[in-house]
This record gives sequence, C-alpha cells and structure tokens, in this order.
Amino acid sequence: MAVVLFNLGGPDAPESIRPFLVNLFTDPAILRVPGFVRPWLGRIIAWRRTKPATENYAILGGKSPLRELTEEQAAALEVLLTDRDGTTETKCFVAMRYWHPMSDETARAVKEWAPDEVLLLPLYPQFSTTTTGSSAIDWARAAARAKLDVPTTTLCCFHSHPGFAKATAALVRGAWDKARADLDPAIPLRVLFSAHGLPESIVKSGDPYQWQVEQTVASVMAHLDLPDLDHVVCFQSRVTPQKWIGPSTEDELERAGHDKVAVLVVPIAFTSEHSETLVELDVEYREEAEKLGVPGYYRAPAQNSDPAFIAALADLVGHARGSGRNLCSFAGPRQCPKQHGDCPHATLIAAMQRARERA
Repeated sequence: MAVVLFNLGGPDAPESIRPFLVNLFTDPAILRVPGFVRPWLGRIIAWRRTKPATENYAILGGKSPLRELTEEQAAALEVLLTDRDGTTETKCFVAMRYWHPMSDETARAVKEWAPDEVLLLPLYPQFSTTTTGSSAIDWARAAARAKLDVPTTTLCCFHSHPGFAKATAALVRGAWDKARADLDPAIPLRVLFSAHGLPESIVKSGDPYQWQVEQTVASVMAHLDLPDLDHVVCFQSRVTPQKWIGPSTEDELERAGHDKVAVLVVPIAFTSEHSETLVELDVEYREEAEKLGVPGYYRAPAQNSDPAFIAALADLVGHARGSGRNLCSFAGPRQCPKQHGDCPHATLIAAMQRARERA
C-alpha cells in the first residue's frame, strides 16, 4: 500500500520563491477568475508578493522548512504503520501542491514502486476546495499521466477525529501551562485558535472549511481540562482585498489589548511549522500584540511529528483502508451539513474523474 501525504509545499531556495508563488496564484481553486485572465493576473500577484515573501523566508534561512517536516512525518508514519501491520508492505510518499516534490513526480515514484492500492492522506485536517480539493484533483491528473491505475481511497478530512483532537489538546495544554507559569496570576489568558482564512465568497458558495474549523475547536475544547476557558476562533493570512471570513486574528489581538488579557495563539489548521506560523505568528503578530498593549503573547506548537499526532494519522489510514469507500471522512460517510454544497462527498469524486479524463 502506498500512502501519499498531501501538503502545500514551499520554496526550497530564494530563487524558488517567485515560481512557487506563480504556481499558487495560478491555481483555479485559489484565484477564481476566468481562465483566460488567471495566468496573467496570477503572475502579477506573484510578482507583487515576491518581495514580502522573500523577506519572510529570509528569516527562515531563505527557504520553507515544510518539505523536511512533511518528509519526517511521512517517515514516522511509515514506521508506525509497518509496526502495526507487518503483513502489509507500506510506503509513505509526499506530494506537494505548489513546489517539489509535486504530484507528477510523486505519482511516477508511486508507479515505479507498484503498490496494489493507494491511500491519499491530506495533512489538512479540515477540507477545503482550496487545499485538499485542489491537491486531490491535481493528483488525479498526475496519476493518469503516470498510468497509475490501482484502487485509490481519498481521506477527505479529520477535523473532529478523536485521536487528532486529543493530540492537539495535549499540545495546547502544554503551552497553556507554560504561559500560565510565566504570567502574573492576575492577568487573564485567552486562547486564539487561529486558522488560515478564506475569502467569504468561497465559503458562501458552499466550501465547508469554516464549519470544519469550528468543529475542530469544539473537539479540542472537549479534550481540554480547562472549564470556562476564554477562547475564540479567528482567521489569519488575508492576501486579497475582498472580504474574508472573520474575525481576523489581528482584530482579536486588538480586542485582547483593549481587554488587557494575554493570548495563547494556537495554529488550529496547520499540522507543520512553516512561514505562517514561524513568521506570521511568531514575529509579525507578536510585534503587533506588543504595539497593542497585549500583556503577554504565547504560541502553541504545530503537531509536526508529535507521536500522538502520528498515531492519529495511522488510525486514520487504517480506518480509510477498511472503509470500502473511494472517498471517506474520518468517520466514514459525509459529515458536512447539507448547506455545504462543496462538501467533498458531493463533488470531489466527479471532479477527480474529470481531471483524469482530461489529463
């Protein structure tokens, strides 16, 4: 069995930053404009974003750590899956959406390994058409081009999976305890569950991402032994002028400054450290919090290769493999309410089939 881990990808050198951004902003799932406009407009956006992105990646040594961290997750998962089921030969691969190793490279590697089945495992806990949906469609095209034709199961989401929620809650609790030990007992502490934002129009068109983020927070809260915890769900990383879902993380920092409460920021939609945690949260928002008079700023770590998180991924692989479905959620069938018309159980398999046919 081949397990393919999906993630965003990131530039591996300063000269990779602009092509990475071009790949990102010319994706039709990201830039939702007519096809004849997208290549031109996407390149303009990438050109405008290159300078600030280069400054951000310079803080990280000129590249993103995401590939190395995702490959470490894949290696840890492969070891655990092999230990759990010695009768099934399992190999884990990484397919990034916007930089190497991209789906075409990985599909060829999987084809060469010749598995009897493939399981697609997004490292995005919450489904969005802009993340897991885009990666799954890209994979379908790549698999067709590689002539990789074996039974394939796609796990669409694990936003409320008990193992994931428990592992995340443990990281939050550890960060909470450290923050509380550092703070004056008289200063209240508020948890900001910060997820990457989306344009409001995408959510209104049926994308279930915001609902799934809220379900993740509810599940994590249920595993935290912190009754009456002051917390809020908020959204970061706005990059376009249109209205985005809210409240924004910046607005919540301003409110915390007004209320004179310290904050613990939890990256609730990111399972690996990258520029949006290591720069946006750790540097930019920290500086903003200081300017706003927030009396303390703390941040919980992303999961990376935390053993409890890797164990949750292994549980998800076992569940998906035994589901008998070509698409399954962490619980099997569809989880999204009916108003979310872009739930993968409504649209994704057909979209992947169209991608295969057009490859």
